[in-house]
Amino acid sequence: MAKQATVPDDDLPGARTTCAASEVEIAAATHEFLKALASPTRQRIMLLFARGAELSVNEIAERAGVGQSTASQQLTLLRRGGIVTSRREGKVVLYRADREGTLAALADLQAYLENCC
Repeated sequence: MAKQATVPDDDLPGARTTCAASEVEIAAATHEFLKALASPTRQRIMLLFARGAELSVNEIAERAGVGQSTASQQLTLLRRGGIVTSRREGKVVLYRADREGTLAALADLQAYLENCC
């Protein structure tokens, strides 16, 4: 049996409509995007990429006040969430915000919210 979600009915103030949760499932990529943003540490890391900055793991760790392994783990989750991208320059991997990935995830989230809520 499908789970039911209760959502507001715009046609009748105060009324609510029940719909099957399977009709309003969030896309896996959008779920990863939201998970990636759920951490204060990852949010702090994202602020480092303002104005198109590209940074190495060492620079990110230093500026965010975390260890290199922690920074690397957080960057993996941000990359999985489509929020950052990376490129190799010699032996160094540089990270930057992925504007297109973020905008796509936000569009998916908006579509989900419009259909769900």
